[in-house]
Amino acid sequence: MVISLPKEQKNNASLQGNFQVMNTVLQILNLAGSLGLFLYGMTLMSESLQKVAGEGLRSFLASMTSNSFKSVLSGLFITAVIQSSSATTVMIVSFVNAGLLTLAQAIGMIMGANIGTTITAWIISLLGFKADISILSIPLIAVGFILTMSKRQKRKNTGEMIIGFALLFLGLTFLKESVPDLKSNPETLAFLQSFTDWGFWSVLIFLGIGTLMTIILQSSSATMALTLVMVNYGWIPFEIAAALVLGENIGTTITANLAAAVGNVSAKRAALAHTFFNIIGVIWALVLFRPFLRLIGGIVTGLGAADPFIPIAEAIDHQAASTSMLYSVSLLHTLFNVTNTLLLVGFTPLLVKIVTFVIKSPKEEEKYRLKFIQAGMLSTAELSLDQAKQEVIHFGDIVTRQYGFIKEALSRTHGEEFDTLFKKISYYEEVTDRIEFEIAEYLNQIGEEEISSESGNRIQAMYKIIGEMESMGDSGYNLARILQRKRLNKIVFDEEMIRNIQGMFELLDKAFDIMISNLKAGYTKLTNIESAYDAEKDINKYRDMLREGNLLNLGKNAYDYLTGVYFMDIIAECERVGDYIINVSESIMEIKS
Repeated sequence: MVISLPKEQKNNASLQGNFQVMNTVLQILNLAGSLGLFLYGMTLMSESLQKVAGEGLRSFLASMTSNSFKSVLSGLFITAVIQSSSATTVMIVSFVNAGLLTLAQAIGMIMGANIGTTITAWIISLLGFKADISILSIPLIAVGFILTMSKRQKRKNTGEMIIGFALLFLGLTFLKESVPDLKSNPETLAFLQSFTDWGFWSVLIFLGIGTLMTIILQSSSATMALTLVMVNYGWIPFEIAAALVLGENIGTTITANLAAAVGNVSAKRAALAHTFFNIIGVIWALVLFRPFLRLIGGIVTGLGAADPFIPIAEAIDHQAASTSMLYSVSLLHTLFNVTNTLLLVGFTPLLVKIVTFVIKSPKEEEKYRLKFIQAGMLSTAELSLDQAKQEVIHFGDIVTRQYGFIKEALSRTHGEEFDTLFKKISYYEEVTDRIEFEIAEYLNQIGEEEISSESGNRIQAMYKIIGEMESMGDSGYNLARILQRKRLNKIVFDEEMIRNIQGMFELLDKAFDIMISNLKAGYTKLTNIESAYDAEKDINKYRDMLREGNLLNLGKNAYDYLTGVYFMDIIAECERVGDYIINVSESIMEIKS
């Protein structure tokens, strides 16, 4: 016998079902929005701090990477300041890509960054759950907004940093409030906790979940915040929270690997070293999982807190148990990274050898493409200028290499050998055009960001420098064309003319060396350019001397007029290159004025 419900009851049941579905969807959206607000606040605070400390970070890096201990401290300090290990590791990989850090220095800094990121967990544990920091969030946003209206760039950046800090804790507050109440849904809670009863398999499952969550969110701090929320509500025991934390340490390495994917070999090695370092740490932590957790529990209870191994639901004082769990998870995160660093920092040279063996250098690395800025901009415009500087130096090396081929072509008598060199010189001219354009595009991207007036001057100087270098490439091609026409017209230079041209190239070599040296020094260390002026004067004097000698030789009929024309065309083009070279050094000096 089938009993049918009245139509009104059916409608009520349908409405109730729809309401539950809508309520579930709303909870999910609130949770996602709260997490998004937390992440945005962290990103805004991190980027603003990097802008405020941009030049300071550059100076700090230069002075704090002379040995492994200092490298670790510098990584720790920078991460503690900018509150993002992902930003720090991406920065480190970019610095390696730009040649600002060696691989060994980068590994030390990455170790320090892993320790520095644990400070975020302590801030959340100490303030996020025990004090209603959201009460101050709105006033802080007001203060930050007022500062952003300032005309001074540093105050604007400080205002953004304050707003980011406020949004971070506002997001954390919303995150706590938007998580579903699993106590009112015992079936869901039982389903979640059923995965925690499989012994060591549960540890491995949640290790994978922690890794996956961090990869998806691209922030170990966000995953840590979620872990602390779950611990605070007693959803998961201490052992499972520990597994999530270990997974977060593996997942956070994906950010650096993504940044290095478009970088050079050194950048890829630095990112892989980060992965190896964290995986090795997780392996020993899993082997010693129980003793390690008991050590954490012993430290926490020794300081007077509750036993973290007692579930919050079974504890007499739920508040004390929750506090103990939060501190235990934060302590585990810190102790794991500190211990891992102490164990492996002495093996940095071995780690360098391992990643160098795994990622081998290409047999013939291309030398005529972007080398340092292909991985894109760093997290702030100020720091990206260092990458641009390295690329400009690389551009100078390419131009210098082109002139090496020109000198070689001067002495080639065999047709095929000359043609091969002519093609190389021609190709280098195309390369200089392309690299000038690509560096200019990169400088345009930096210029679109908020930068200091000093950085604006540096960008303008770099525009001039790459323009001068592109002109050097054109002149190199012009010299090759003169030599080619000379061969086609069967003009032969005598030994004295060859010696004179070689003398001019020797002066150019000296000028190129000074130019590269000045580029490497940059505006901070280049105090005068007298040596560059002296080199340019020597080229002009030599050109004048050869011009007078050419007129005398023509008067003596030492060679015909057309031979003299080709000879002086080469000398004049070389003198023009000397002008381009001095313009580069002058552009560097202009930054100071």
